Amino acid sequence: MTLPTRNTLSKSERLHGRNAVEQLFQKAKRSSMVVFPLRAVYTLTTGEEQQGEAAVRVLVSVSKKHFKRAVKRNRVKRQIREAYRTQKHELMERMAQMPDKQLLLAVIWQDGKLHDSAELNARMNKNLQRLVEKL
Repeated sequence: MTLPTRNTLSKSERLHGRNAVEQLFQKAKRSSMVVFPLRAVYTLTTGEEQQGEAAVRVLVSVSKKHFKRAVKRNRVKRQIREAYRTQKHELMERMAQMPDKQLLLAVIWQDGKLHDSAELNARMNKNLQRLVEKL
């Protein structure tokens, strides 16, 4: 009997801190892909300097340029985090095959209007599938 997987997004799975974010956005190492309205920027690093951190760390960003009101920005960020949280398991399994690597991932919103959660889940799923294929 297999144990059910838990859909959580803990503190160790979130990308935070200036050095980690700068490491992600270095031009030489990063790659990106777009499944509109989501843009995924990612880089693979060695996990040595991040002892105790998760294999995949994620950052969610919604620009003030697209939504002036914080209420709308927070809603979109909550939808993105929920879509990632429920669909991250295949990505985690792929990263488990590379124990010495860590994936830094930023999901950036690129549209000026709101989308429903079902559409966002489909786009996130497509983005994560493409990311797993590239790894």
